[in-house]
Amino acid sequence: MRKTAVLTFALVVLTLALIGCAAADSTNDHVIQVSGSGSVTGTPDRVQINFAVQTENADVRIAQSNNALAMNNVMDALAASGVPRDEIKTTGYSITPVYQQDSGSIFSGTVKTYQVTNTLQVTLMDTNTTGQVIDTAVNAGANQVNSIQFLFSDEKAQALRGQALTQAVGNARADANAVAAALNVTITGTQAADITQGYTPVVYGNYDTTAAASGKMAAAPTPIQSGDITVTAQVSITYTIA
Repeated sequence: MRKTAVLTFALVVLTLALIGCAAADSTNDHVIQVSGSGSVTGTPDRVQINFAVQTENADVRIAQSNNALAMNNVMDALAASGVPRDEIKTTGYSITPVYQQDSGSIFSGTVKTYQVTNTLQVTLMDTNTTGQVIDTAVNAGANQVNSIQFLFSDEKAQALRGQALTQAVGNARADANAVAAALNVTITGTQAADITQGYTPVVYGNYDTTAAASGKMAAAPTPIQSGDITVTAQVSITYTIA
């Protein structure tokens, strides 16, 4: 009797294992895996500009004082031109010694001057004012424009991502339908979907402030064109078939 019970139990375990294997085979084998991509182009509605004021003097206190005065002028001028104060923020501040260089490339170790650099980031909600804001900052005392970055607001980026994803999924499904028809099988559902998406902001760097600082640009505003940005999305989808 005991042997019969043990044998019965073993048969039940074996049956369950076979059922599990069959289910696993059904899940893993009866599928179609496809990939799809989508892209949508949009015009950026935000811009971030990185300005800097750099001063240099043999006396570090004078260099620092001159820098503070110039940067305050820049910030006040930007605010007066309509840039909100909460969209103007300091992103860096440094004091760097410049060493005396003797003959050749040998440094004497003696500090010649001190460079003080204060970096400012300005975010604009209207990309059309980019050139005007650059001129305002430079005329007020900024002597470096390190980068100009055009990008999307969160709301616009999300809307464009949705369009790109919809396009990518549609392309993937079209490929899956074609494969299923060729194999004479039917798509019964979706097992898994992996998503990759993103976009690269348009970045310009190292704007020359020499002409603006000398007053040569006062007659005409600096022309800055943002261009368009492409949002891309890729999907990898596994469809179940029967």
